[in-house]
Amino acid sequence: MPILYLLDQGSTLHKDGEVFTITREGKVVEKIPAIKVEQVVIFGNVNLTTPVIHYLLQQGIDCVFCSSYGKFHGRLMSTESKFGLLRQRQMETILQPQKKIAIATAFVYGKLHNQRTLLMRYRRELDLPQLEKTITELDKAIEKLETCADHPVLQGLEGTASASYYRAFKDVLKQDLGFTTRVRRPPTDPVNSLLSFGYTLLVYAIQAAVNIVGLDPFLGFLHSAEPSRPSLVLDLMEEFRPIIVDSLVLWLINSKVVTEADFERPKEEGKMVILTQDAIKKFIHHYEQKLQSQIYHPRAHGQVSYRRCFELQARGLAQVIFGQEANYKPFLVR
Repeated sequence: MPILYLLDQGSTLHKDGEVFTITREGKVVEKIPAIKVEQVVIFGNVNLTTPVIHYLLQQGIDCVFCSSYGKFHGRLMSTESKFGLLRQRQMETILQPQKKIAIATAFVYGKLHNQRTLLMRYRRELDLPQLEKTITELDKAIEKLETCADHPVLQGLEGTASASYYRAFKDVLKQDLGFTTRVRRPPTDPVNSLLSFGYTLLVYAIQAAVNIVGLDPFLGFLHSAEPSRPSLVLDLMEEFRPIIVDSLVLWLINSKVVTEADFERPKEEGKMVILTQDAIKKFIHHYEQKLQSQIYHPRAHGQVSYRRCFELQARGLAQVIFGQEANYKPFLVR
């Protein structure tokens, strides 16, 4: 259990010796060896005892706090850092326009390539010739990346291609849940609600990998720096959005693992559609299965989990920053 998800409202996490104990209303619900936990993700009204907080900080274990329906609130942060030189070089690299745009372009290339791959799979499996137009548009966008010389053009190219990709999503869905295109703030239909929740979980996973490697999560190459925005995390997650979250959401809906009954729709139009607690648990279960599944990674020269892929990509970026590798290589699927 590398990730400990705490969802039971009113429960408390204790530390007894080398064991985490979850209690609710004075009764023990579960016990987990503390050494097995690499990250803690808390949803809603869940309590941590002081010994737990001290242990998490001392061990450098990431702890994320969210609302009961998955909105990110913040995280525990230790004051210790052993990565001053790496972060200095990271800042120096960002201040070099050619290197910055080259790394940013690689992130976008990885995203568009993996979006194209996902649509190609469904084009074949479901015999959907209407996806061909979007696949062609993604091909053209990928070609244009070779001559992209500045950030506004790159971001515009990525935005246009992604909008086309999300419009094609509705052709792949086997349930009509009201999805037409990507809507973020707030997600106003069940599909967008699933996508937003999945991307939120992916942010936590990528940030944990970034913290392990020692990069500064707030200094990005593609995404600009803004207060409290983990720009580098958003950079690194781009290539994983289609292959982790998008593919999972499509499978959950098309397999009818989730249905209309798993969502609470607001009475007012345009308000947030919320996942039920059961839906959150189902999503997390399948999301964790996805992250634990094995795939070939060229840096490892073998099969590793998707979660390990996140760290390997962050380490690859660190090597580029130190000048040990010439170019950042995004993680691509076929």
